[in-house]
Amino acid sequence: MNPTYLMPAAATGPAAVRTGPVPVPVPAAVRFRAACPDCRGRFELAAGALRLAIGATSRTTFYTFTCPECAAPVRKPAGERIIELLTGGGVRTLRLHATP
Repeated sequence: MNPTYLMPAAATGPAAVRTGPVPVPVPAAVRFRAACPDCRGRFELAAGALRLAIGATSRTTFYTFTCPECAAPVRKPAGERIIELLTGGGVRTLRLHATP
């Protein structure tokens, strides 16, 4: 599948040339189902309530959120499919780099 590169309608002419893909806006209605291991609550969260951290290993790749029912901080591992879903749904991502 070939990537599609989008350009805003207002950006035209030689100064508007960009390299790399332009992010496609994600609707605010995107919601993710989640559960809290502390209170066993089940709920849906908007993309803004989640954070994804991508590290060099599976141990350092995880997503976090705060439980809306008990206010406990939750950290769960994120495999490849979870990363794909969260990034595609507009969740803010932090890439962790190891220091030499």
